[in-house]
Amino acid sequence: MRRGIVIGSAAVIALSMAACGSTKTSTEAETDEGKMSASTQEGGAAVDGQLTIWADDTRSSQVADLSKDFSEKYNIKVNVVQKSESDMDKEFISQVPTGKGPDIIVLAHDRLGQLVSNGVVGTVDIADKASSFSKSALSGVTYQGQTYGVPYAIENVALVRNNKLTKAEPKTYDEMIAEGKKANVQYPFIVQMGEKGDPYHMYAFQTSFGSEAFKLDEKGSYTSDLTIGGPEGIAFAEWLKKQGQDKILDPAITGDIAKQAFLDGKAAFTVTGPWNTSAFRDAGMDITVLPIPKAGDKEARPFVGVQAFFPSAKTNNQLLVNKFLVDYLATPEAQQKMYEIGKRVPAMPAVAEKISDPDVQGFSAAGAGGFSMPAIPEMGALWDFWGVTEANIVSGKEEPKVAWETMVKNMQNAIDKKK
Repeated sequence: MRRGIVIGSAAVIALSMAACGSTKTSTEAETDEGKMSASTQEGGAAVDGQLTIWADDTRSSQVADLSKDFSEKYNIKVNVVQKSESDMDKEFISQVPTGKGPDIIVLAHDRLGQLVSNGVVGTVDIADKASSFSKSALSGVTYQGQTYGVPYAIENVALVRNNKLTKAEPKTYDEMIAEGKKANVQYPFIVQMGEKGDPYHMYAFQTSFGSEAFKLDEKGSYTSDLTIGGPEGIAFAEWLKKQGQDKILDPAITGDIAKQAFLDGKAAFTVTGPWNTSAFRDAGMDITVLPIPKAGDKEARPFVGVQAFFPSAKTNNQLLVNKFLVDYLATPEAQQKMYEIGKRVPAMPAVAEKISDPDVQGFSAAGAGGFSMPAIPEMGALWDFWGVTEANIVSGKEEPKVAWETMVKNMQNAIDKKK
């Protein structure tokens, strides 16, 4: 269930490409040592002596491009198989035990817990390179003290400032609101919430009160112990009530409304992710991406999503898997290459710092101290209660202390039912 990827010298292997479904795109390179290729295919199980990687329709071409450099350097053939993002993990779980799965799969880290519980993902020893990755990126591929993958990109929200309206760099929430009001626009600050709430966008403010979703163990892995309650959680709930009373937070503000208001110059600040900053740039806006200011007395730490490569627990190509993951992917050069291909914030801060794009640097800085999204199965028990409770407190439908304590009780009951 927790097989390590053996560290050792990789053999130089050059075998012919096995037929493995219909080929969509293919790129090949020739060297004196033999023929190598990286291709994007449909279908396809792992082939001995070659690497087979599964990726979704967005990442498959990117991984194929990345693999070309690997093939040229190590003379190892790579088959990149395009899969559906919605059920790729389920297919991986069903195929790996039969020996028909890939050697490596590319996924967001929040599915790791499911892969581990089904015994289909192997561990990777990147201890010597761990310090090169951000803490949140490394946490995303760590489960119950074991490292199961190599991260290549992170994604998180940050504070985005309209430079036409203000040049302030607020360290606290109250400072941000005060500076935003000086801009004399409709919203000093705007963030999406919706009638069902949005804990993801609000989490950085919540953590600044010391309220976190789950307890971390001494190795930095999530346990199933809820830490969202207590006086810290109630303090955050009381803050939510005040923001509703002050008309700063509003369940009527959806993602589309928040985005359009910022585009229209009606808000000085917003909290959002890189999926919106490109639209702001395309509209000709002058923006700056900053860390989220704290509302409580602790650092504001957003949720961080981690994109990573995970090895199969049943691969017959462990030496090649290790060569790709540890010797190649876990290097600044490969991380830089993956950024150039996919334009996602690199998992290595040193790589992100060298990228000239200020938005990349801004999101990297904002997410450096963040919390990786819990990949444990218990996380699914939180969402149904969390956002609705926040929205109800903001709108005044529920009193903070009672609402928050009831929410935590409901979450715990839901977790207990899963055991």
